[in-house]
Amino acid sequence: MSISKIKNAAKSLKTFQGIHFEQCLDNGETAEQMNKWLLEVSWEVANKVGGIYTVIRSKVPITKKEYGNNYICLGPYNDSFVKTEVEVSESKNEAIREAVNDMKRYGVHVVTGNWLIEGFPQVVLFDIGSAAHRLDGWKGDFFEYAHIGIPYHDREANDALIFGFCVFWFIGTFIEQVKRIKKSYVIAHFHEWLAGVGLVMTRLRNYDCGLIFTTHATLLGRYLCAGSADFYNNLSYFNLDKEAGDRQIYHRYCIERAAASCAHVFTTVSQITGVEAQYLLNKKPDILTPNGLNIRLYRRKPRSMWSLDPIIISHERISNFVQGHFLGHYDFDLDKTLYFFIAGRYEFSNKGADMFIEALARLNHMLKASGSDVTIVAFMIFPTATNNFNIESLRGQSVAKMLRDTVQNIQSEIGKRLYEICL
Repeated sequence: MSISKIKNAAKSLKTFQGIHFEQCLDNGETAEQMNKWLLEVSWEVANKVGGIYTVIRSKVPITKKEYGNNYICLGPYNDSFVKTEVEVSESKNEAIREAVNDMKRYGVHVVTGNWLIEGFPQVVLFDIGSAAHRLDGWKGDFFEYAHIGIPYHDREANDALIFGFCVFWFIGTFIEQVKRIKKSYVIAHFHEWLAGVGLVMTRLRNYDCGLIFTTHATLLGRYLCAGSADFYNNLSYFNLDKEAGDRQIYHRYCIERAAASCAHVFTTVSQITGVEAQYLLNKKPDILTPNGLNIRLYRRKPRSMWSLDPIIISHERISNFVQGHFLGHYDFDLDKTLYFFIAGRYEFSNKGADMFIEALARLNHMLKASGSDVTIVAFMIFPTATNNFNIESLRGQSVAKMLRDTVQNIQSEIGKRLYEICL
């Protein structure tokens, strides 16, 4: 997509049906008056697995400015994350309390509280284990309504089914409660196939709820790319059922495809993912919702504020690490050094690590050929097994720290003497 198209799209998104977007950012006053609610449903709400966790965290502040307390995040209960990321408390909202208590009466453990991130959103977290006794019955219901069977041996799919039915249960009771006050407008936004069961059931049971489904990358596409298939040149030629069946993910693929079809609005995060979805899910996205950065966070601050700027502080920490790491091996000017990063799950091709390395090689050749004095330091950050600390690197860090501390001590002594002389 060209820059001009992106700018035009941004302008059109800022103004919709004559309403300027910023007019809606009233901390939920309009949403409360209209009884308008937004439910954000994802396996990665207060549960870090991959990049969707970051996507949701980063959209919370602006979403809260529009919906206020009428914005609720729904996710699975993960004890290790809840201890550090959630302030557990009973919801002050009667509709949420009633929906949660209804589930608790039938033995399902549900935790409510606030997610300790910017925006401080309400969260409702479902304990998958406490509802596991309902798995067989819910499998039967899902097959009856959606005609999709879930094999017993696929634990991830079974967890997704339990989570989906908990969400479906909560949404049903919640809608009943908010309707009692006055006419309500409830939107539920589901991310990825892991949340797809809840969307499919909500649509098939005709609940009065607007449904959005976002795929950040198709499930089958991930598997095909991981298998080194010539993916984009063969999108229209894949036998989808066979490819999914060969990889034993046919049921997951069906959930994702059903979610895309059942959603009132289907979105993807990029143009290329939209093309992928069009072929693999047989559904063209209604709108693209690109991932991006809030550039206001990265605006240059006055030099007088640099010592307090967390971005400048982080940059200095990285520079100190680089100095220690390459000490005695490479000598370069830190003022002419650029830091590049790639991070994600350890999927070498899917996450573009192979292309990143190839691009670095080409960039390295160009810098040499042009005689540039710019240095590139690339960080590749992937969670995976490690052996041990690199002893040589630790030695370099120790020497660099010793030199830094010595210089700071000398500076302090000289400064003290200068001060005394001035007196």
